[in-house]
Amino acid sequence: MHDKSSDLTLAAWLALLESLHPEEIELGLGRITKVADKLPLSSIANRVISVAGTNGKGSTICVLSHILEAAGLKVGCYTSPHLLRYNERIAVNHQELSDDLICAAFQRVNQARGDIPLTYFEFGTLAAFDLFARAELDVALLEVGLGGRLDATNIIDADMTVITSIALDHQDWLGDNREAIGYEKAGIMRAGAPVICGDPDPPYTLLHHAESLAAPLDCQGQQFGYEIADDGTGQPSMWNWWGHRRNQPVEFKDLPLPAVPLPNAATAIQTLVQMGLPIQEAHIKAGLEQSRLAGRFQIIVQPVRMVLDVAHNPQAAEYLAQRLTQEKVDGRIYALLGMLKDKDCEGIVRPLIPLVDYWATCDLNVNRAMRAEEIAAKLSDFGHQADSYSDVAAGIGALTAKMAEQDLLLIFGSFYTVGAALRTLNIQQGRD
Repeated sequence: MHDKSSDLTLAAWLALLESLHPEEIELGLGRITKVADKLPLSSIANRVISVAGTNGKGSTICVLSHILEAAGLKVGCYTSPHLLRYNERIAVNHQELSDDLICAAFQRVNQARGDIPLTYFEFGTLAAFDLFARAELDVALLEVGLGGRLDATNIIDADMTVITSIALDHQDWLGDNREAIGYEKAGIMRAGAPVICGDPDPPYTLLHHAESLAAPLDCQGQQFGYEIADDGTGQPSMWNWWGHRRNQPVEFKDLPLPAVPLPNAATAIQTLVQMGLPIQEAHIKAGLEQSRLAGRFQIIVQPVRMVLDVAHNPQAAEYLAQRLTQEKVDGRIYALLGMLKDKDCEGIVRPLIPLVDYWATCDLNVNRAMRAEEIAAKLSDFGHQADSYSDVAAGIGALTAKMAEQDLLLIFGSFYTVGAALRTLNIQQGRD
């Protein structure tokens, strides 16, 4: 009998995935492990690096992948969520895999699962691992979707784990304090396998878990770090990195500034140095020069000057505010905010209140979205009135019509917000 699922387009597959499981998120490894055993999954790469954290996962993987590729290695990246195309989630040497390859992987996963229900993310994770297992990768870089301990990516034993930062987000799933969240993130660690932590103040639960597993732990500010190089102009153009490899000090000086946060770039370098891969200073410099990530303080100049940022928790919003203060803006700053209803709206808005002159909110075309009017009501608590729009496109159209040439438009609050903005502006760039 002909299997009709073999004829599905990628869009049809994704619609099917959304319908297979009643919950968008259901943490736990039982179901996905059963299906992985049935596929079966062989090794997905010669080396595997798993990256967890509240913020900075994407930019850390971005730097890791560019440096590894500069060294001539074949690198697979599994990341989420996507901005424009599902294919952004599964890439080899920065080339998104094709619809046909992904559909074929979905078909193999579907056959293996039988009647086992999988969430959208679990299904996609198995498909990515199936594709990586066939790609003869030198290194696979896995971005943990949510938490760590019970995330679908954690069915793979990583050779090295990276935890970028620990802050409050997804509290309904991970806990309402840094210690609880740190415990969940630490669940990606493996006994004896090195751990690189980009958070300069890791919660004790993370430290304790590493100690209990005899997993060597390097923390930013202790075992590795960085400093901005002062060239005397007041405008930083270089930076210096220091760290160690097997207790031997290592330094790289006069590195080019990447278009990603330096703490994440520093974490990536320590990861590669400790892993002992054939990485040279020239590879690091070349990789840093290529490292940029769509939707992370992404500057657009048409039809007006804009900054697009996916910041969706207070820590990310604080970093966004810090970056915004460094931008020279002669006019007013407008902001268009769209976000999900499980996010801390007040915590996200608070650091940007002193910087934004005119606020607007918008609805998002997703069930989990916070209504534009509700966001506007929260802004009114800060003494700011906000116009509300039916979607991102309507907000962009209305705001750009009233802005002057010297003004700046900040569009932020969610991957959904930035993705809609990129589509509205007809920018076909997802991940780099």
